Amino acid sequence: NKKVFVELLFWKSPAAVREMTEGYGSLQGGEGTGRSRVPPWTPQEEQELRDLYWKYKEVEGEDVIAAILAHLPAPGRTRRQVVKQLVRL
Repeated sequence: NKKVFVELLFWKSPAAVREMTEGYGSLQGGEGTGRSRVPPWTPQEEQELRDLYWKYKEVEGEDVIAAILAHLPAPGRTRRQVVKQLVRL
């Protein structure tokens, strides 16, 4: 690439540098971005999350999110994912 010197004037992420060195289009479908996609919430999971929230929101002295995570049937959800989904709902 004869114009690579122009690209070197701007800050690059590691993924962009890899794409420059290996050829444009070498990163397919967000590969190499360093972040895996979060699986989407199914309607059944959303309903279960609502039910668990209403069940544990009134409990005094207990962390609501911790209680939800302990009883959530879908394993692998993080605290941040649960909080973000509750805010969205």
